[in-house]
Amino acid sequence: MSKITTELLLERAVPRSTRLRKIETLNLSKLQLKTGDLDPRLFSRLRHLQKLDLSDNLLDKFPNSLTLPDLRVLNCNNNKLEDVTALKQFPLLEELTYENNVYLTLNDDYKVMFLLQNLRLLNGKDITKLANHVRRVNSRKLTSKVTAHWEKFFRDQLPEKYTAEQVKSIKKKFLQSVQTNVVYGPSSLSEFTRWRVKMIAEEFLAYSLGLELNSDTEPEEKMDENEEESTESPREAAEDVAQVVHIYDPLLTTGAVTVTPSKRKRNHSKSSPGNKRSKSKASTEEEAEDVSAEPLHFLQCHSKGNSREDFKTQLWSCVFEPVLDSGARKDPIVSSSRTVATCGGESVCLIDCETGTVLKKYKVATEEFFSVAWTTLTMVISDSRKKAHNILAAAGRRGIVKLIHVAADFCYGEIKAHKKPIATVCFSPTQETHLFTASYDKRIALWDIGIPDCDYNFKASQLLVLETASIPLRIALVPTCPEQYLLAGCEDGCFAWNIKLDKGQKSRPFEAIFQFPDDESMTTSHRVDGLAFLNDDVVVSKSSKPGCIYLWSWSRSFDAKGKGCQRTMSAVILAELEWSTTDMSYLTLSTCPAKEYVFCGDEKGSVWMYNLSSYTTAWGSAKGKRSERRISPTQILKWPELRVNGEQPPEILVNNVVADPAFTYLVVLTSVNITAIWKKS
Repeated sequence: MSKITTELLLERAVPRSTRLRKIETLNLSKLQLKTGDLDPRLFSRLRHLQKLDLSDNLLDKFPNSLTLPDLRVLNCNNNKLEDVTALKQFPLLEELTYENNVYLTLNDDYKVMFLLQNLRLLNGKDITKLANHVRRVNSRKLTSKVTAHWEKFFRDQLPEKYTAEQVKSIKKKFLQSVQTNVVYGPSSLSEFTRWRVKMIAEEFLAYSLGLELNSDTEPEEKMDENEEESTESPREAAEDVAQVVHIYDPLLTTGAVTVTPSKRKRNHSKSSPGNKRSKSKASTEEEAEDVSAEPLHFLQCHSKGNSREDFKTQLWSCVFEPVLDSGARKDPIVSSSRTVATCGGESVCLIDCETGTVLKKYKVATEEFFSVAWTTLTMVISDSRKKAHNILAAAGRRGIVKLIHVAADFCYGEIKAHKKPIATVCFSPTQETHLFTASYDKRIALWDIGIPDCDYNFKASQLLVLETASIPLRIALVPTCPEQYLLAGCEDGCFAWNIKLDKGQKSRPFEAIFQFPDDESMTTSHRVDGLAFLNDDVVVSKSSKPGCIYLWSWSRSFDAKGKGCQRTMSAVILAELEWSTTDMSYLTLSTCPAKEYVFCGDEKGSVWMYNLSSYTTAWGSAKGKRSERRISPTQILKWPELRVNGEQPPEILVNNVVADPAFTYLVVLTSVNITAIWKKS
């Protein structure tokens, strides 16, 4: 019979408690406890336990499912522990002591530093800097060595098409060889190095060949009253690789696993994308007809709880990462990157568009992310040197902005910006610390997020609040004066604000509302769920009126010399784009200014593309007249007819579609938890 009972736990609580779920500190030292005495079913009721003392007992290991989601401090001194890897089940652990466990070595210290991302104190010593080195530098070096070992000795051994038996054989040989031959660091850490090398090698195979990981991770527990958040390094992202789908057409594959492209038929009006998992990559090729873009990858990497059957999570926002050394704010073409941040459900992912690899993944179990935005901050690093780093802001249903230092795999802070959900965020192109957040509380706030120091201390402050008449859905800064005017598409119209900070008023009403054609008259009352600038002057906006995308002139519509607030102005329409006749809202649009393209998805999984380069010169003229006819799309990219395991998903909505600045890649976000990546031919 177990030595631990409910009564004992209540008695040993500090202070004594009447309910298990209220216990935050628990002393179970000097009870001669063995591993079998730690009953997971009983411990699972300690949902708010933060400090646990198990010192002076007889424990040789930890059970894998103690379910202590809020544990921060753990004392295991004077036991008989032989292994520490089970401690990874306590991701919030900050302080850990296990002195006088004779079987534990320096290698175990390095293992817990790697596994516990929040660990600060180990056996009474501050290990923050060393742990960062282990997690970042050590992992990077070993990953490079493992990759080089594969390329040199094993890559050519794998045929273009390979069977399951060939996969099993080469995997076994590679894992044995890489653990024997990859050496790094002092010999005293050889056990840790072999442990990490095996882990990295398995992840490498999973990424490169679509092979399953030998993961001993426990099923994710449902969070209750607690927020679980984690910034995933390539190691952790690889543990989720089974949830990253490269959808393909199984009707065209053989019994062998294949990574060769599969053909698709030309698409018809009805799309039928696949919805089940597969490890093989999808690639399609056109038949006789020329196309300007081809589907490259189909990924499912935002699943709730990493569920294999999640085809309900909506994907909302994506934005390409700026290139640090290219002068991103000067030349959008040079600054083009193939890494894109996407968000939806509980996670934010960074994806390499060329390979389809999920590079990093960040999760908050109680969040639903709606928007992401990049900025580049010049931060002080060691020895007082300064270096530019990309920072990603992510926000959503909880009204909180998460700030993520991507290169360090670290969410260093948050801003509690609004009490209601945040619909969209964007950074100023001229003030890198200035972030706009548009919320369901009918406010748009301007924040200075500050610059974190070398210890990630930062101070955020609110600079401005813009009052809206209805919920803001999309925001855009006017390119010619991004420090003076902001445009917003809202549930009940399109509005403009003066955002100049030298004005004394911190809370401001809108300065103008724009009228648009409505049958035979003009109206201000309509939902604007798509908004972007095509160039310095031409605005593209999409309204709730079926099939209605307008192009209009900012300079000819907005009277900057007028006085007073809440003025009504008529949008000077330049053209109207032909689009789907659906009345479905929130299928937003985007632009590629450098290539003069507009993109918008529809309710059938298709992407409508408009090359407007032949129109913009005429529109730029002061006498430029409205195009009489609707402008037809240059091309409509139909959703490929893909099947997986013989099944098709329900109707696919394209919530968002974004191109990189050079229009090399096109990222399509859908309503069925599938990210599609197209590449321009």
